[in-house]
Formats: sequence, structure tokens, C-alpha cells
Amino acid sequence: MRGARTYLPLVAVMLLWGSAFAGSKITTAVVPHSVAAFLRFGGGALMLWLVLRWRGAPGPRVAGRDRLAITLLGALGVFCYNLALFWGLTLAPSIDGSVIVPVLSPVVTTVVVAVAARTGLSGRRVVGLAAAVAGAVVFLAGSASAANGARLGGDLLFVAAAVCWSAYTVLGRRVLARIPALRTTTYATVAGAVLLGVVAAPAMPAVHWGSLGAGFWLNIGYLAVFPTAVAYVLYYQGVARVGPARAALMMFVVPVAGASCGYLFLGEAMNLPQAAGSAGMVVGAWLAVTGSRPATGSQDDSGHRAGGSSAAQPDLAGAVGEEQHPGQLPPGELGVDGQLCGRGTAGNPGRQP
Repeated sequence: MRGARTYLPLVAVMLLWGSAFAGSKITTAVVPHSVAAFLRFGGGALMLWLVLRWRGAPGPRVAGRDRLAITLLGALGVFCYNLALFWGLTLAPSIDGSVIVPVLSPVVTTVVVAVAARTGLSGRRVVGLAAAVAGAVVFLAGSASAANGARLGGDLLFVAAAVCWSAYTVLGRRVLARIPALRTTTYATVAGAVLLGVVAAPAMPAVHWGSLGAGFWLNIGYLAVFPTAVAYVLYYQGVARVGPARAALMMFVVPVAGASCGYLFLGEAMNLPQAAGSAGMVVGAWLAVTGSRPATGSQDDSGHRAGGSSAAQPDLAGAVGEEQHPGQLPPGELGVDGQLCGRGTAGNPGRQP
């Protein structure tokens, strides 16, 4: 049995990703949400580019069709996702986003993949999806009853962000079958950051840049460096040590970390219906993304198929019975903070980007 130290990098990643919701909320109180999103992910794109260069040569040229696909990924997973997320943070507490986005994203992805593949869902998954949807309805009803009438609007934007992230996930699966995940993430983040810059440009002249204190820039620097570049590297180290399946299970730490940061740093809280809805979403998501696959061989911790075993393994990929190929993107292994964290080459850490 692996010691606790094995999981420390993954715990650190989840804490960093969870803290980013509160940190991003703080920036939207100082500058327009479009500017905040651009500063955060413009800096994040730069840091990822530096990490890519640090890890070695960028590799072969990206084909034309893949360039278009990566640009689309950046438009969905960085541009649209973050416009919805940061706009939502101006209307609703960060604690809401830290629960809705990471919990609903894999649930939506599971449904989309099942429909696209025209495969059935196991009873466990159906129950999980039903619980997650019911929990979301209860959560949003609690938001509508809150004293702050804008909170429901913000939460609906978080739902839209989760949908954008799911689309990013599904499209990213094919791209990651051909291109290493770090390159894909870096190029998509650069493309999305450029689009964010175009949208933020009209609001920039109204920002009183000289009045932005050191605390603001330290927060921006933290968001760009730690939940983005550092978390990405640590995540890969964790996957290399424990395998993608166990790493994916750690994603359920993100809502806890995000809610804790929102409470500690911003004094945010949920009402009773929201708390009950959160519990329903988390339980439902757990059931939905850990449903058993058909017993056609088991999958070991490295992501390899092992023939001859009749034991069904947890299916965190949301692939509904599909065999995962090297580079394929499991939704359960996605970051929830603007990063596409695929496995690269399963079971071979030395071939990670």
C-alpha cells in the first residue's frame, strides 16, 4: 500500500485548484471580469509556455487540422469557460462556483459521451445522474431564495461554464490521441488568452492601473503560477505515481477546498437548500463517474488493459465502456480551472510532455 507521501502532490493540486475560485472572485471586485480573466490566463499562458520549454523541445509541428482543433479548444475551454466563470463570480459567491463547476462538468460529459457513442448507461450511472440533476435543481432553488437576487444568475453562469468545460473535454479527447497533453494545454491556453484579450481590450482604459496595489498583482501572480503551471506539473507527478484512476478520484477534494477558501477568505456561506443540493450533486457525480464498465478485462492503475480478468474496474473516463487509448482524455482527470489534464501516454511516465 502506498504511503501518504505518494498522494501529497495530488492533494496539493486539488487545494490549488480549489483556491483559484476565491482568488478569482477577489480580482473581479477590483477590475472588470473580462480584464480579470485575461490577466489570469494571459499570465497562465505565459507560465505554461515556459513550462513547455523547460520540459524540452516542443516536438513535431502541429498539423493544420490539429491547429484548428486546438484553437477551438481554447475558444471553448479558456475563452467561453472563463467568461462565464468570471462573470458568474461577479454575481454569486465563489463557493457556488467551486461546487457547481467541478461536480457538474464530469456529469454532463458522461451524458454527452454516452449519447455520442449510442451506448447504454449502467443502473449505477443512471441513479448517479438523477441524483446529480436533482441536487443541482435543489441547489439552484436555494440560490433563487437567497437574499441576493443576482446569485441565481451567477449560478446559471457557472452551469454554463460546466457545459463549456464538458464540450472542451469531449473535443479534447481526439486531439490528445495525437498531441501530448502539455502542448495541447499550452497552445489552447494561448489561443483562449488572445480571445480574452480582444474582449477585455475595450474595458482596459477604464481600469485605474496605478491604483492597483501589490496585493492585487500578487493574487494575479499566484493564480497564473500555482493553480495553472505548478498544479499541472504536480498533477503529472501524481498520475505517474498512483495511476490515472486513483488520481481522478482526488478531484472530489476540489469542492471541499473551494468551499473552505470561500468561507475562510471571503466569509461566504451556503443556505440549507444549497448545502443539501451540494451533497446530492457530489454523491450523484461520484456514482456517475465511477460506474462499472463491462467485464472485458480490467484496467490497471497505469491505464493499461489487462486481459483475462473478469473484475470490473471503476470507469472514471466517462467513456461508457470504451477502451481508453494512450493520450485519450478522461473527464475525471480534468482540471477544473482552465487546464486540460490528459494522461499523455498511459502507463509510461517517461513519455509525458
